[in-house]
Amino acid sequence: MDSDKEKQEISLIGRLFSMEVFLLLAGVAFIVTGMVRKDVMALFWGAMIFGGSLALHFVRKKDWKKHWEEQEQMRQAYQERKRLEQERKDREKKNG
Repeated sequence: MDSDKEKQEISLIGRLFSMEVFLLLAGVAFIVTGMVRKDVMALFWGAMIFGGSLALHFVRKKDWKKHWEEQEQMRQAYQERKRLEQERKDREKKNG
């Protein structure tokens, strides 16, 4: 039981010191610095870094295997529909 608790603590510490958190804090730091110094470029870069770190969070959270499986199913359905339509057109040409 103690080893499970230690693993959870290590996992939490790992998440706190991850690159995502560092980027988020860097973005916030740039925004605060820009507000204090009234520096528009610092505000701009802070907003870009902050937005990028949020985008990174959602991209990492997405189930990409499921996404690509859905894309493959959609592609196959599209190809089947195109094939059936082509066959229908060919039959219409033959029947004149």
